[in-house]
Amino acid sequence: MRCLAPRPAGSYLSEPQGSTQCATMELGPLEGSSYLELLNSNADPLHLYHLHDPMDLAGEEETELHSEPDTDTINCDQFSRLLHYEGDEETRETYASIAELDQYVFQDSQLEDPNKDIFKHIGPDEVSESMETPAEVGQKKSQKRPFPEELPADLKHWKPAEPPAVVTGSFLVGPVSDSSTLPCLLPPALFNQEPASGQTHLEETYQMPMPSSSSSLSCLNLPEGPVQFIPTLSTLPQGFWQISGPGTGVSSIFIYHSEVPQASQSPSPSGPTVHGLPTSPDRPGSTSPFAPSATDLPSMPEPALTSRANVTEHKTSPTQCQAAGEGANKLPKWPESVEQFCRLLQDTYQTEPAGPDGILVEVDLVRAKLERSSSKSLERELATPDWAERQLVHGGLTEVLLAARERRRPRETQVIAVLGKAGQGKSCWAGAVSRAWACGRLPQYDFVFSVPCHCLNRPGDAYRLQDLLFSLGPRPLVADDEVFSHILKRPDRVLFILDAFEELETQEGFLHSTCGPAPAEPCSLRGLLAGLFQRKLLRGCTLLLTTRPRGRLTQSLSKADALFELSGFSMEQAQAYVMRYFECSGKTEHQDRALALLRDRPFLLSHGHSPTLCQAVCQLSEALLELGEDAELPSTLTGLYVGLLGPAAHDGPPGALAELAKLAWELGRRHQSALREDHFPSADVRTWAVAKGLVRHPPGATASELAFCSFLLQCFLGATWLALSCEIKDKELPQYLALTPRKKRPYDNWLEGVPRFLAGLIFQPPTRCLGALVGPSAAALADRKQKVLAKYLKRLQPGTLRARQLLELLHCAHEAEEAGIWRHVVQELPTRLSFLGTRLTPPDAHVLGKALEAAGQDFSLDLRSTGIDPSGLGSLVGLSCVTRFRAALSDTVALWESLRQHGETKLLQAAEEKFTIEPFKAKSLKDVEDLGKLVQTQRTRSSSEDTAGELPAVRDLKKLEFALGPVSGPRAFPKLVRILMAFSSLQHLDLDALSENKIGDEGVSQLSATFPQLKSLETLNLSQNSITDVGACKLAEALPSLAASLLRLSLYNNCICDVGAESLARVLPDMVSLRVMDVQYNKFTAAGAQQLAASLRKCPHVETLAMWTPTIPFSVQEHLQQQDSRISLR
Repeated sequence: MRCLAPRPAGSYLSEPQGSTQCATMELGPLEGSSYLELLNSNADPLHLYHLHDPMDLAGEEETELHSEPDTDTINCDQFSRLLHYEGDEETRETYASIAELDQYVFQDSQLEDPNKDIFKHIGPDEVSESMETPAEVGQKKSQKRPFPEELPADLKHWKPAEPPAVVTGSFLVGPVSDSSTLPCLLPPALFNQEPASGQTHLEETYQMPMPSSSSSLSCLNLPEGPVQFIPTLSTLPQGFWQISGPGTGVSSIFIYHSEVPQASQSPSPSGPTVHGLPTSPDRPGSTSPFAPSATDLPSMPEPALTSRANVTEHKTSPTQCQAAGEGANKLPKWPESVEQFCRLLQDTYQTEPAGPDGILVEVDLVRAKLERSSSKSLERELATPDWAERQLVHGGLTEVLLAARERRRPRETQVIAVLGKAGQGKSCWAGAVSRAWACGRLPQYDFVFSVPCHCLNRPGDAYRLQDLLFSLGPRPLVADDEVFSHILKRPDRVLFILDAFEELETQEGFLHSTCGPAPAEPCSLRGLLAGLFQRKLLRGCTLLLTTRPRGRLTQSLSKADALFELSGFSMEQAQAYVMRYFECSGKTEHQDRALALLRDRPFLLSHGHSPTLCQAVCQLSEALLELGEDAELPSTLTGLYVGLLGPAAHDGPPGALAELAKLAWELGRRHQSALREDHFPSADVRTWAVAKGLVRHPPGATASELAFCSFLLQCFLGATWLALSCEIKDKELPQYLALTPRKKRPYDNWLEGVPRFLAGLIFQPPTRCLGALVGPSAAALADRKQKVLAKYLKRLQPGTLRARQLLELLHCAHEAEEAGIWRHVVQELPTRLSFLGTRLTPPDAHVLGKALEAAGQDFSLDLRSTGIDPSGLGSLVGLSCVTRFRAALSDTVALWESLRQHGETKLLQAAEEKFTIEPFKAKSLKDVEDLGKLVQTQRTRSSSEDTAGELPAVRDLKKLEFALGPVSGPRAFPKLVRILMAFSSLQHLDLDALSENKIGDEGVSQLSATFPQLKSLETLNLSQNSITDVGACKLAEALPSLAASLLRLSLYNNCICDVGAESLARVLPDMVSLRVMDVQYNKFTAAGAQQLAASLRKCPHVETLAMWTPTIPFSVQEHLQQQDSRISLR
């Protein structure tokens, strides 16, 4: 919709020279910033509206109107957004001043000549002859402020000489005739709905019959106060609506709702001829000459200009701008240089990866979130959801890029982070995003720039934004100033990808560095990146990051609008990858045999969730199957990479592998994986490494840019250097296992695969490990290091290690394949193992299960908040040495259902018998719902004929805590009450929470009804639940049901007054088992206290009655305590 208004007096805009000439406008800086300066300036308030237009007009179809010499247009949504703009306080005050200035100038300019009517060629009687005749209701005059010399003697009878014109599909703001000539009819569709909060209520109206010859107009009379503009009401009947009243801030507004006439349709002979307004230059999609040119707003996105869709505007007049064609008006093409640059960028990203990297198997993306690492720490780490809680991204790439749109404010940069462990395929996924755009599958972006973060580790402070976009990537791009200016005008159409964010140096402080929206002077790359993260530079773009979740997870990612995680391959996807690999290599005859080799090695199969390891397994399987039918895969990761690198090392120059290993270690210490040609000690080593596929050119990189083929290969080479190097002292070697980090100068475990590979290279027999890589003579150097590490590992006490370190120790012992070390580790395992909050991957579950079986003792496992997959949970639960386990309720119930469907009765029975939830604490609504599902499972199980008895998890629950807080607590408590009766052994019910559950009297009433079934309840804590006398009386009536079992009752910090205290006093003698009662911090007075004290004297079994409260005089409390020492005032 459009808003039209008469030209204000004193406008600085030039008059249009006819309807066939496009109106132009020069935008300059505003004269002054204060209200008074704005008032005395020549600035047009309508110009201010367009300066802050966040709307995307490119997708609208709007009617082109005739431009009379005195007619300008503004956008009604601009006007509405300006009046209701929400931002910081300073911004709101500024816009309020602008709005007041507009009202002052707007009214004066309209009333300068009340007899002047720019729409005099259109009469109200010419509007429509087919509309129904509405009824007339009350009348109300427009509130105007005319000049004194123009006022008639009788103000009540003054009105403008001409009625207003009406234009199809638009808002018209202008002088309005007396409303007595306009019948008022309120649209029934509008008032059949209840007014929403914050909306203006319209006045009640009455209908009156009108002659059929009257013009069909309708009026809404508004009271004083703000008016909410409704741009579209699809249910309104055809007609005109006049909105008038002192609260509107303008004289009146006409709304005409009808179908927009097509260009091919001829106007009705009886209706007015509607001519097209000239299109504003450099702003397609807007008919306003006030619309600023795109070149005038370098730092503001212009959605209307950047849409590449074929958007048309209907023309209804033969008199138009010469630039506008008859019929549809398409958006202008980009400048030739911009088009060429876009094609060049598309060609850069369209290249498909060759070789094994071209085998793409779609992996699942999971929505992720961050949480504090501890209650005392401000650092945030990736949260570990339960398997059933994972939120899979079913919409693929589109859903990822649109994930944060709801939270995104207009012209705000959107930051999206995709996390994943090393080898999960983050870089491949980032490349797929670029190719998707190059192939036209991301039309919401005009430009995509993908930059690996290792390219940004450059010193100096002479960089500009152009360098970051065009020059610093793996393949420099050629772009002139016209291209860069075009990008600056459309930042919301730019997608900027930072791949491998963990390789970026000096990440800390991005959110606190100083950087303006467009640095005038060159600065460092750190400053440019800080401007992006602070949403000042290229504001409005989409910033997509890929990074590893561990290690250097900075504050920058904690401010991301959306977080996702690559979950890796499932078992089925891993097997599909193996089949695709041999299909692409043309050796389909090896597919089945390769799968059989992988299934024979459960440990390697558990690593199938990593695409990188899947590729390595396929490469080694291919080489082994070429040698003969007796092929066999190794049982460790160390053996896997020795098998891959052994043949390559024998074919290389002398010492080439050791030199490459040293280079890998040095780069890893600097958190880098990319290298240049001059990093190699010799050209022969570089040629050999490239020929054997140990290093390669990244996609789109120059000839001098190289990188290790995988992060795990770099870790293996780094461990090889530690095993062979004489530069590393023997006493320093244990620190690189990262099992017991030092407080002073701790080892930065960026190469996180090094500890496992180091243990394997040191302890595995040299003939099939180090000797196969560097020869027997060089491998002999590792003997002394083996003794040092063995002594260190055997001195470790696994029971003192944290869960993550314990798992790492198990992996190191497994890779070592040394019987003494493995026996020491498994025999020292504690019988109660808790992995609460520690993520368990499939390899972790496999190694843990192997260790538990070898230990020869019974274990109790806590697997809550580990994200363990169903197959891993089932394998651990099925072990005979695991007698009890705790896991997420949702995951456990899903496991039972899966076992029941597959007919695994024995394993199902074991899983049900071993599961426990003691003690259980409900901290969310989901916890209560999961507990309900458990109870429902028991009821279903009890009703079946093949099973009998209660579930041990339900039968043996003794302590239940409910801590949902004041918002979720009252909503979730009724659900908890409905299942409480199932827990027949419940002894401790704690409904107290630091944030207060506030179950209230209604909750107490519901709880009291369950007391007859809770025969074993010993402790009832109802503290801080907003219980009044009503709830206390209900509780007192039901307490005798617990007389034989209840030992402790707490009503601390509620709202119980004297009536409630008296009811509790009456029931106190009946509670023969009660020992402690706490009614402190309530509202009863001395009268209630005396009632309780008198009742206490009849209860010799009660040991303590705590009843200090500020509403009782202290002297009274002391007197009562002197009479009975069991009364506690603490």
